[in-house]
Amino acid sequence: MDHPSSAVPAVTHNVAAHRFEVTVDGHLSVADYELREGAIIFTHTYVPDALRGRGLAAKLVQPALEYARREKLRVVPSCSYVATYLERHPEFKALVG
Repeated sequence: MDHPSSAVPAVTHNVAAHRFEVTVDGHLSVADYELREGAIIFTHTYVPDALRGRGLAAKLVQPALEYARREKLRVVPSCSYVATYLERHPEFKALVG
């Protein structure tokens, strides 16, 4: 079955839980973070096995980085996926610090 990316719901910023999240087909995917001293530290990105390969991790991380830019937060990519995303998207490299 084909899963067009346009079918993915919008990512929401769950401020209380310190994460960006999206639920697809009843499965929750998240990009967790901590805020500390002017920095946003991305600690974990999780996409359930049933949803892997659909680009959901990138769909979570992009708005998270855009949020960091708007809020003038330094980005600390403690999560390996976020570090890889930053390598592939140089437009966000200036946020790392």
